[in-house]
Amino acid sequence: MSLDFRDDPQTFAQALIGATLTLDGVGGVIVETEAYEISDPASHSFGGPRGRNLIMFGPVGRAYVYRIYGLHLCLNIVCGPDLGGAVLIRALEPTKGLEAMHARRGLAAAQALCSGPGRLCQALGVSMAHNGLAIDAPPFELMGGDRAGKVLVGPRIGITKAAEQPWRFGLAGSKFLSRPFPKGA
Repeated sequence: MSLDFRDDPQTFAQALIGATLTLDGVGGVIVETEAYEISDPASHSFGGPRGRNLIMFGPVGRAYVYRIYGLHLCLNIVCGPDLGGAVLIRALEPTKGLEAMHARRGLAAAQALCSGPGRLCQALGVSMAHNGLAIDAPPFELMGGDRAGKVLVGPRIGITKAAEQPWRFGLAGSKFLSRPFPKGA
């Protein structure tokens, strides 16, 4: 499946399911994403450019990295035909650089290595130095994949505004999701 950074965030978020993302050769298959756009009150771009969200108003195809709760990092990919769109990478199935991931996370269970945005960033070694870098150029690599399975659609999680938006996407049957999707998703 081809990836087009100019797609709207919802389309791009779905297209990323099954793609492979690595950072310095460490990573795996994306199994869960969430979409955000400028008109969305849950988006960092809502209200216009300022401070940490400036990357969301620059070129598409860039990493938007930010800190939540004062300690965890989140990795997004800036996208869309309009300014202010991005897709949060929520979870991936680890397939490359497992030793590095295990060492960074201090875990043996592969299911817990990248099952959530903070865990994913820790396992891949994402830092604030990656903010603004092209997601399809070293040290990153992003390759479209052949998705084997249905894409689940459900409400976003971990937010308080516009959480009901069905802009969370996941690979059906994946044991690497951050949380299960609601029944009927």
